[in-house]
Amino acid sequence: MPPQFLTHLALIIVSIICLFPTTSATTEQIVEKSCLETPPSESCNTKPDSSTMSATKKTYEQDGDEARQIAQYLPYFPFKGIPRFYDIGGFLEKPEVFQQIVDIFVERYNEIGIDSVAGLDARGFILGPPIALALKKPFIMMRKQGKMPNAISSDAYDTEYGKRTGLTVQKDKVKKGDRVLIIDDLVATGGTLSSAINLVHMLGGEVVECACVVELKMFIDPSEESGLPSRTKLFKSSNINHVPVWGLISEDVLTNEATLPEDYVDDGEEH
Repeated sequence: MPPQFLTHLALIIVSIICLFPTTSATTEQIVEKSCLETPPSESCNTKPDSSTMSATKKTYEQDGDEARQIAQYLPYFPFKGIPRFYDIGGFLEKPEVFQQIVDIFVERYNEIGIDSVAGLDARGFILGPPIALALKKPFIMMRKQGKMPNAISSDAYDTEYGKRTGLTVQKDKVKKGDRVLIIDDLVATGGTLSSAINLVHMLGGEVVECACVVELKMFIDPSEESGLPSRTKLFKSSNINHVPVWGLISEDVLTNEATLPEDYVDDGEEH
């Protein structure tokens, strides 16, 4: 091959390289260069704006869209002499619905700053652990009397079913100053929650909030004529009315009446 041809070929290759230079700059370098070229009067921020991020955080309201969807999986039965007994077994058999409830609670309490999650005997033992795991916080059992060693007990309390002995918690599970989130499936008269709150206070902890899937608003502050027990009065008399209670779903949207078989019998026992 003639030397003159090789010389011409080399010149052509060099020209092509000059026309298409290689780009080895990283994304960060490109962004930095762009910021350097931004006029002083304009803002150039290469990091996400925290205020924008917090603005996109979902706020879940009681009886909101998500709550109404979940309410379809909470049928009510005539049980224990109560016309409307709400059965969480309806959503427990739907993993996607159960996960949605856990996600809602986790998002609500992820940034509020808690030290532990306490679940109430017995359905709080179903809801509390997955929430605690997602939040990476310890889970505490609050059980009926005589079930755990090294425990303290709260006073007896009243529920919509009748009088109950106090709940118990192990003495070393709540430390002074701990911020505790209390979880249960449903709040009605507030008797069980009041017992749990008192246990936390007895050990020097603080209850950040009591959170339930269902809140029966009819018991919050009923009229004297109704004859219903008042959760507001109970909390005030127990000096715990500063503790907030939040429920995802109220009876206003719980309209799914269970289809009962012909041989259905209300065989509910007090527990």
